[in-house]
Amino acid sequence: MITMLDVSLRAGVSKATVSRVLNGTGQVKESTRIAVFKAVEELGYRPNLLAQALANQTSNTIGLVVSNFDGPYFGRLLRQAAHLIEASGKHMIVTDGHDTPEGEREAVHLLIDRRCDAIILYTRFMEEPALMQLISQHHALMVINRDLPQARDRCVFFEQQQAASEVVKYLITQGHRQIACITAPINTPTAQSRLAGYKDALEQNQITYHDSLVTLGDSSVAGGYHACCELLARQQPFTALFACNDDMAIGALRALHQAGKRVPEDVSLFGFDDEPSAEYLQPSLSTVYLPIDKMISTAITQALRLSSGEIVEPVEPFVGELKVRESVAKIK
Repeated sequence: MITMLDVSLRAGVSKATVSRVLNGTGQVKESTRIAVFKAVEELGYRPNLLAQALANQTSNTIGLVVSNFDGPYFGRLLRQAAHLIEASGKHMIVTDGHDTPEGEREAVHLLIDRRCDAIILYTRFMEEPALMQLISQHHALMVINRDLPQARDRCVFFEQQQAASEVVKYLITQGHRQIACITAPINTPTAQSRLAGYKDALEQNQITYHDSLVTLGDSSVAGGYHACCELLARQQPFTALFACNDDMAIGALRALHQAGKRVPEDVSLFGFDDEPSAEYLQPSLSTVYLPIDKMISTAITQALRLSSGEIVEPVEPFVGELKVRESVAKIK
């Protein structure tokens, strides 16, 4: 392996001078700079980034943890993160939390061990005390998808309950009173918030909540299909269905079609997340747009400021936007 010492001998300068040239620090004569870069090119020298990180306590990297790598939602998040981190002059290290709180915690510790300058954690499962502990262990950790009242400057989150409530309220304005719901995995705070929004909207409009109109999903297309089949098998009538993500809405659309139910003539259908395919379904899917691009941009900006030792201010919660399309109709 070619070392910095080899470069210094080829260029006829000290190791310290080579270091100053490569790091862009200190004053070095132009002739010396040219000699160092010429030696680097001739020898094919590549800096040992890990060694530099240990020596300088900085790695010029940003770590990103996502719940998993599935679906267009995380695709959008990763594309935006890669663009912004590259623009900042840093490199991105991505890992996933394997959809478990233990996996998310281990992923963060892995990035801490890698000396990442800042870490961004998109979490579905970790509880607030565990998140607060991680924040105490890394000075530049930002959390996405969770409200941390004790550390609002360290979290970027979306008003899940409010958005779900707005969906159901809209369906009610269209004359629907029998509204079914397919939840996401109910052990996640996100799913709990969206179900709470569904219940709140019913209560505010004096509509009785029925357990028989709610079934548990797993956030997948197949899960939405089977959950909708279960709802239909209960023979509890409903004129509208709120699926807590678009993938489950797509599965439900298939189940309704197989049961001879027309969307939206017989059953109105509303999803959540505004996946790219939602607009091109037949009928096009009504859904909730999440500003994930703005959320990840804000999280990265906060993380970079923290890594530079700056003081950051709390971030206002993000809100969704209803995208009403062909899959919803008024009760006639």
